[in-house]
Amino acid sequence: MRRSCLILLCALLLEPSCSPVSHLRQVRRSQLSAQLSLADEAPLPDMVAADTPKRDTLLVEDPDGKTLILMKAVRDESGEMVATDVIDAARVTARFRNVAERGGSVDLRFQVLVPSKMQDSRWQLRFFPLLEVLGDTLELDPLLITGAAYRKAQLKGYQQYQRFLDSIVRDSLHFVNRGQLELFLKRNLPQIYRYRTDSTAVSDEEFASSFGVTEKAALEHYTNELVIRWNRRKLLRREKVFRRLVKSPILEDGLRLDTVIATASGDFSYEYVQRLKVRPRLRKASVILSGAIFEEDRQIYSIPVSEALTFYISSVSGLYEDRIRYKTQIVERQLQANTACYVEFAQGRHEVDSELGNNPSELSRIRRNLSDLIESRTLVMDSIVVCASCSPEGAYASNRKLSIKRSEAISAYLGRYLRFLQDSIRAQRGMMISADESFTAEEPRSIRFLPRQDAENWRMLDALVQEDGGIPESDKEQYLTIRREADPDRREKRLQGLGSYRYLRTRLYPRLRTVRFDFYLHRKDMVKDTIHTTVVDTAYMEGLGAIRDRDYRKAVELLRPYGDYNTAVAYCALDYNASAMSILEGLPESDKVLYLKALLYGRRGDEQNAVKAYLRACRMNPAFIHRGNLDPEISQLIKKYNIELQNETD
Repeated sequence: MRRSCLILLCALLLEPSCSPVSHLRQVRRSQLSAQLSLADEAPLPDMVAADTPKRDTLLVEDPDGKTLILMKAVRDESGEMVATDVIDAARVTARFRNVAERGGSVDLRFQVLVPSKMQDSRWQLRFFPLLEVLGDTLELDPLLITGAAYRKAQLKGYQQYQRFLDSIVRDSLHFVNRGQLELFLKRNLPQIYRYRTDSTAVSDEEFASSFGVTEKAALEHYTNELVIRWNRRKLLRREKVFRRLVKSPILEDGLRLDTVIATASGDFSYEYVQRLKVRPRLRKASVILSGAIFEEDRQIYSIPVSEALTFYISSVSGLYEDRIRYKTQIVERQLQANTACYVEFAQGRHEVDSELGNNPSELSRIRRNLSDLIESRTLVMDSIVVCASCSPEGAYASNRKLSIKRSEAISAYLGRYLRFLQDSIRAQRGMMISADESFTAEEPRSIRFLPRQDAENWRMLDALVQEDGGIPESDKEQYLTIRREADPDRREKRLQGLGSYRYLRTRLYPRLRTVRFDFYLHRKDMVKDTIHTTVVDTAYMEGLGAIRDRDYRKAVELLRPYGDYNTAVAYCALDYNASAMSILEGLPESDKVLYLKALLYGRRGDEQNAVKAYLRACRMNPAFIHRGNLDPEISQLIKKYNIELQNETD
């Protein structure tokens, strides 16, 4: 879970009037706790333009067509509504709020209220907001409120630790007894001693004394090994010393910079904003607050869990129309299907070798296609056109003859399989007739194989060359020039001079030896050449599914061509308000169209038309009276002008 923190430093100016023990006793006796409160409501960001004049009254027509004057008003003691300026409360005490989804997410705004009696200069208050959604509990960023004395102790620990770090020696020369070393040089190597204030390098040979003492030996002799070991031990103990001196580390990651308000009473109020991505079936989210009080590194009090705040999430997606849309489809009696397989032949041969190369899998695939079409309950096969092609090597005339022979060989091979398949079908039908004499079945039809030839498959070679990354661009340009040669034999000969010809011959040419099958069929029991029928529009239904799943960008992409009411809902959900309104203005007036217009009018600050459209929508469908309280654009107008429509449902 996220461990980032919000740090609120409370610098208490007055010393506490009671001892820590007595203060803690009072907190425990009173079972003090922080509270969650709803933040004051503010207009939606795009709801009111900055230059829109504020108005306290509106002239509108009620559902019965009567003109009404709506104003800021309250009910007096006699029950009459009187105009007044309503003073907003400083703090909202309700435990729930309706929040509107925008672009697939909602902002949950609430205040964390910490009473002054819970604060102490020696304490740190740690609060942990928890968000409950769809049965899951999510930890939000914690809040810390730190007293001045507590922070002072924290900083003191850091200062002590810094002094410890400063005591660790980083330069190995600090371990050398410089005084003794200088005395040694002065007595034994006076010529070297003269360089004590000079940075000139001295070789080992120059440094060596008549006794053979080197620089390294001198340094080791006058180095304090005991101090080195102690220094090394300090390096290894850094983490342990940090934990001992800094009992409560200062947490700095994930700071929130939202407004912090301190009231005159000394209470602290922090406005917490949490963005939540809306998921399907998410209708509400609840927030609770738990916490603890710490003194130094000890927990001294567990703060009771606060009362929950509940946010009811309203989504424009709830306004879409769940209906099946159909489209007209033209059904042709005659059908054509095609497929291709790569049948390998021996060099210059046309006989079908079912075991050569990949032929077992390729021939098996085409046999399955034939079997599926023969056994179809709705289609009847009339004929099969078989067209074999060759690669360009060799003479064009020879390739032409070879391709037609290969087409005939494949046709004969599959013809034998087809007759075997039809015999199997006849045998199965015979068994069914013997079991039920009333059964009648259509005999398998005779299917014609029509061999065709495509001597050299140059069109496929063109595509393969352009798509292949192993051929240099310069060779591709040369290929295009050679390709314009009209004579196929001269064309192939010129290709042999291409740098990539060997690559073409070994990698691409084998893929040109294909056999294409075109199946010609017709629909059973269909006399007319064409009929018109209706089918479900799958693209439109997918767009409605995207609205339900709150994937509004996908919904707009799928529904944009239709330009209907549901398209306007998808636009509205993404705050594409102008596009949504342009669609709604061209649609017949209905309760949903009017309500969506009211919502859009409210977003752009046109309160007059917003209230008019809302009242007319409620007149057509009283269910929108309740819906209006869920959408902030409408609920703010209901509160501002005290619109009461409860009697509309009587």
